[in-house]
Amino acid sequence: MRYISFAMMMALALQAQAQTGVTNKEENQYEIDEVVVTGARFETDVRHLPMTVNVVGREKLTENQRINVLPTLTEQVPGLFLTQRGMLGFGVSTGGSGSISLRGISAGAGQLLVLIDGHPQYQGIYGHSIGDSYQTMMTERVEVLRGPASMLYGSNAMGGVINIVTRGMKEDGVKTQVNLGAGSYGTFQTEASNQVRSGKFSSTVSAQYARTDNHRPHMGFEQYGGYVKLGYDLNDNWNIYADADLTHFNASNPGSVSAPMNEMDQYITRGVVTAALENHYANTSGALSVYDNFGRHKINDGFADGADPQKRLFRSKDALTGISWYQSVNLFEGNRVTVGFDFQHIFGDAYYTSRATGEVMETQNKQSARKHMNEVAGYVDFRQDLASWLTIDAGIRYDHHSVAGGEWIPQAGLVVRPNSTGEFKAMLSKGFRNPTMREMYLYPPSNEELRAERIMNYELSWKQRLGAFNYGINLFYLKGDNMIQTINKKNVNTGAIQNNGIEVEAGWRINDNWSVNTNHSLLHMHNKVVAAPNYKGYLGANYHKGRWSVNAGLQQIYDLYTSVGENATTEDFTLLNATVGYMAAKGVNLYVKGENLLAQKYEINLGYPMPRATFMGGVNIEF
Repeated sequence: MRYISFAMMMALALQAQAQTGVTNKEENQYEIDEVVVTGARFETDVRHLPMTVNVVGREKLTENQRINVLPTLTEQVPGLFLTQRGMLGFGVSTGGSGSISLRGISAGAGQLLVLIDGHPQYQGIYGHSIGDSYQTMMTERVEVLRGPASMLYGSNAMGGVINIVTRGMKEDGVKTQVNLGAGSYGTFQTEASNQVRSGKFSSTVSAQYARTDNHRPHMGFEQYGGYVKLGYDLNDNWNIYADADLTHFNASNPGSVSAPMNEMDQYITRGVVTAALENHYANTSGALSVYDNFGRHKINDGFADGADPQKRLFRSKDALTGISWYQSVNLFEGNRVTVGFDFQHIFGDAYYTSRATGEVMETQNKQSARKHMNEVAGYVDFRQDLASWLTIDAGIRYDHHSVAGGEWIPQAGLVVRPNSTGEFKAMLSKGFRNPTMREMYLYPPSNEELRAERIMNYELSWKQRLGAFNYGINLFYLKGDNMIQTINKKNVNTGAIQNNGIEVEAGWRINDNWSVNTNHSLLHMHNKVVAAPNYKGYLGANYHKGRWSVNAGLQQIYDLYTSVGENATTEDFTLLNATVGYMAAKGVNLYVKGENLLAQKYEINLGYPMPRATFMGGVNIEF
């Protein structure tokens, strides 16, 4: 079945190319959304940006009734892959999942940055994102920038960024939505949201609860979440907003099938609070925002059969408080200059407490892990339309870390638009990642003399829209050095990375009832890493008619490394998912969905077999 969907995509392309009689009316009807904020900080036409940005809207994020945005991104974005271990819930620590990789660069290592409305989301101690925090309930759309974005977003954006753009009400009125679902292995999920717009005031309030036993004993998962956003338009040009997102989950880890564990439990709370002041004028726009990410973690490392239970619990507290400012100005015809400033205060404290008394256990690790670090940066980005068909872009950032030192981050690119429907892009960008508190201070391999990891990315791309059909192709080569590795029981900057590949994507709105989309990525890694398949392909189809809707997707994964080294292991598998919906009444939609309908036997995390076919049914209510 290898490359079946790739062959089908080429057939679609030939069919679409044959439809030369598309009218302007049809072209406008099927035009894709071209306005993004990622890659420029402000709303801009993606056809004038030299980087590649994928936009996954709310309709696509919700059509398969998933409470988390990440599984849908895995299907819709070429080169992006997500680790999973069960039907619901990712968890953290040993055996955890939810790690995202893009072009072989991993968020699990802190090399891929997740943003919420442009603000970084990662732990202060371990420096990576936590997948269970990224809920569909708060998301209007997700923009994924493939390739380094450190010039705009600083550390951790060396492989790219995933920017979650939160929901907002744009027209006066009240809208309420409720989603209820239940399915295999005692899985239950519910979401409720209310949006209000009244004159200058707007609000979004959402709540979520989910739980499952999952498909293995001692693998239960339970999660609570809430999101609130309040906004006010001061006048036609200025607005303010404040929002808060909170997620708490309890996850049990059964260990690998060859080494089962008991009481390997995690209790995690993650949150973020933001306040922002924005301005929008004809020739200038900008924002000043303050944000605080915080986390509380309690982890039982568990025990094997026949061993003694743990007498202590690992605890950690971390926070990332930041200030972000930018202003973008049109100085003259076809010009855009953006100037920005970022400051982050990073805090982390890791320690152990006694299970019997709850008292803090004074250990060497506790004293060495309570740390504060600061990061300050300034950047400028210059973009100029030299002609109606040619745009150039260049930017530079200087970033200074209080321990790792300073780093210059350049970026340059051009866009050539030979016609009204297509654009050719060339991009050169640098990415970097500062070492984390864990790497510098925690556990025996720690090394306070670590410096930033660096990567250079070279990319060429072509994208075109042909009426109801659109397609794109990317070629990339990236090379990095100074990668942090553990050598002779010490963390040192000796690693290297060298990846290259090709990414292809296409979509076709066949008629008012049918649409299809597909994407494919081939990745060659000089140094193999886990959770980055050599080939990933997806073919999706959507059908809507009357009260019925059907969404189906086929995903193919080949040469997925679950371990590397002398005894490397790989996985090949094909997943078929489908959702059927029926509009029973106005505002009432019933659905049933199945995942892994081919009942494939496979692993993504070594020793953690994924469930065979699973099912869920439920109802969406909107009023």
